[in-house]
Formats: sequence, structure tokens, C-alpha cells
Amino acid sequence: MTIRNSLKAALLGLSVICVPLAGTAQAETLRVVKKGTAATLSVPMNRAVVVESDVPFAELSIANPGIADISSLSDRTIYVLGKSPGLTTLTLLDGAGQLITNVDVKVAADVTEFKERLGQILPGERIEVRTANDGIVLSGTVSSSQRLQRALDLAERYAPERVSNLMSVGGVQQVMLKVRFAEMQRTVSKALSSSLALDGAIFGSDVGIDGGTNSLNTSGAVTNAFNGQIPASNDNAGAVLFGFSAGSLRVGLLLEALEQKGVVRSLAEPNLTALSGQEAKFLAGGEYPVPIAQEDGAITVEFKPFGIELNFIPRVVDKDTINLEMMAAVSDIDPTNGISIDGFQIDAFSRRETSTTVEMRDGESFAIAGLIEDNFLDNNRQLPWLGDVPVLGALFRSADYQRAQTELVIIITAHLVTPTRGEALALPTDRIKPPTEQELFLFGRTARGERRVRGAAGEVAQQDFSGSYGYVMD
Repeated sequence: MTIRNSLKAALLGLSVICVPLAGTAQAETLRVVKKGTAATLSVPMNRAVVVESDVPFAELSIANPGIADISSLSDRTIYVLGKSPGLTTLTLLDGAGQLITNVDVKVAADVTEFKERLGQILPGERIEVRTANDGIVLSGTVSSSQRLQRALDLAERYAPERVSNLMSVGGVQQVMLKVRFAEMQRTVSKALSSSLALDGAIFGSDVGIDGGTNSLNTSGAVTNAFNGQIPASNDNAGAVLFGFSAGSLRVGLLLEALEQKGVVRSLAEPNLTALSGQEAKFLAGGEYPVPIAQEDGAITVEFKPFGIELNFIPRVVDKDTINLEMMAAVSDIDPTNGISIDGFQIDAFSRRETSTTVEMRDGESFAIAGLIEDNFLDNNRQLPWLGDVPVLGALFRSADYQRAQTELVIIITAHLVTPTRGEALALPTDRIKPPTEQELFLFGRTARGERRVRGAAGEVAQQDFSGSYGYVMD
């Protein structure tokens, strides 16, 4: 008996606990409909909503059973199931056939889980989710294009090919690319040559010898040398002529030396700005005409660009992170490697080009390309057999040495930029103004001096040319 009473008490306590929980679950989907009042009922697709009427009804009807299905649980309670997206009407009638009310039933896709997942994956983003027919509409502002794409990819999981994108990307979406092309060329050339000439009578007969590897191996040069003159055909930087006579024999010795050193420095710093996702192009140089033969024998001209070239596509992927796809090239006209076709002289090009994709943050820099080229050439020319004679063989030998080194570096820096006001912009021409006739003809001045510009433009004009122009760095 005691065990039976204990079991009843336990079951009674369990029922007391379960009743409030059941009431709470029902309250989440319960809708109350009042007599004579138009109402709208939103039902998620493939889910049910319980509707309670404030007055008893005797008859129910649904305009489109394909959109929503209904069944009565009692004379005051209705079970509504969403079947497909759309809008239909639920009608309630009393026992006398009088209209109690019409309820607009709107069935749409269930986006409750999608909103929850969107908040977990992209926290802090102001994205609004709405339903339209059987699709999803996304609106609001996101911080980057990468996060926008993530939201679209997630929405496609819930509504494939039925996602409408009304979102916009906030923040700075303009990128200024600062590129520095630096090229250094160093050349060294050294040459040493000698020539020997003999003229006169030896052993009772006339003899004339001119040998060596440079300027005394022609009869005109030998005649000039014996007359005490340096030969006219001399490309070297220095030449020394020695001559003496031994009886009727005359001897001439010419020593020629050459040493050349050269350094060429080339530097360009193009700056270019583009919107995120859009391509920007830059060319500082020119275009070279190249004749092209056509099938009918006609000749057309095609222009090939040369100089400093820069093409890039920036993409702001996340706040201050920039994905950069770019191509940079440095080219020059090279006549030494040109060709001649049908009377047309076509020059060649020397070209250094790089194409890459990098990712960096605002203000960071990359050395995207580097080229070190080292060319070495050593020549030794001599007369056969005579040049191999020890010591004296140097008079019949010529040697030259050449070395060329080239180094090219391309460094890029990306900045997120915003436009500024027009009065803050300055041009290089704002620094000077044309001279008067008196200053030009009497004093030889080509400029009157610095032109004072007031305001923000004047402050910018006083900066060096390497300063920032036209944009405000964030």
C-alpha cells in the first residue's frame, strides 16, 4: 500500500512539471483570431501553427489548399500547415453561416535556422534577411567583399539559385598602388694592344714588315707611324708611338690602351588608383611603329608600346587586406638587335616583365621582382707563333676585357585611399609662374619664382614632389 501511494505521488509530481512545459511550447505557435478583425498569419514552410478563435466556429475553408493545409482540433482551435510559398485566405464561419473573419495566410521559406547560422559565421555584420516568394533576400552593409560572398554562399545552401543580393560593401574600396622601378647598370671595359712595323734594308735587300693586332697592320698606318704621326684610325683612349732607326732600318712600335667605365641609373615611381575589382592601366613611354604585311600584299602599321607599363586589379577582401593581381614591365628600344626586311628597318626591344598575385595590408610593401644579370667577356688576339714568344710576344698580342652588370628591383606599396576636396589639390605648375619680358630678356630668367597659393593647396605645393597628391591616406 505504501509503495502504491508513493508511485501515485511521483506520477502526480511529474504531471505537474510537464504541464507548464507543454503550455510554453504551445504558446510559441498559438495565434488568437478575433471576430470581425482582419488578421495576417505567417506560417513557415513545412511547419505548423495553431490558431485559436475567440468565438466558436462551425465551418472552415482555405482558398488554396496547395499553399496551406488546415484541420480543426476543436470548435475554437485550428491547425495550419505551410506547404509551399505563397499567399492564401482562411475563412471562418459560425453555425448560422455568418462570416466570423478572414485570415491572410502567408507561407514563406523557413529562415530561422539560416539567421542563426549567419550570426554565428559572420558576427557583427548588419545583414537583414527577408523572404520573397520561395527565395531569400539579403540586404544591409557588410565590412568587406569577402564577407559578402560568404553570406551569399551560405544563403545558397538554404535557397539554391533563389537568393537576391541587395547588400553593399562598406569602408574604403579604392586602392592606390605605388610602384618603384629601380634599375642600375654598370659596365667596365679594358683593352691593351700593340703593333710593330719594320722598314729598310737588311742583308742587302729591302724588307717591310707590319704586324700586331691593331692600327699598324695597314700600309697607310705604317707610313704615318714612320713619319712620327699617330694613325688616324684609333678607337682607344690612349696611344703611344715609339720609333728609332738602326742604319737604314726603321722600327715603329705603337701601344694602345683603353679603359671605359659607365654607370646608368633608372628610376620610375608611377602611382595609380583604382576601385576594388576594377582594372587600372599605366604607360609612361611611347609606341613604336612596326610594319605588318597583309595577305593582299599591303603593308599596315601596328604600334608596340614600350617604357614603364603597369596593369593591376585590386580587391579589398577584408577591412584593410588587399588582394592584388598585377603585371609590371620595363622595356626599351634596342636597335643593335634589329632586322631589315624589304627596306624596313625594324628595331628590337629589351623587355623585363613580371606578373604575379600577392596579398597585403594597407601600407605594406612587397619586392615582387628582382633581376641580377652579370655578363663577362674576355678576348685574346695575336699573330700565330709570334704571339707565343715569351716577353717579345706581347708586341704581337692584343687582349680586351668587358663586364656588364644589371640589377632591376620592383617594389610595390598598396594604400586604401579616399577622395579629398578639390581646393586641397596642387599641381607642379602651381609652384612657378611665367616671367615678364624684362625678366626674360634682361635677366635671362625662365620663371618668376614660386607662386604663392593660399589654403590647403598652398601647403601641398610647398611639399616635395614625392609627397601625397590628390588623396588622403587612411
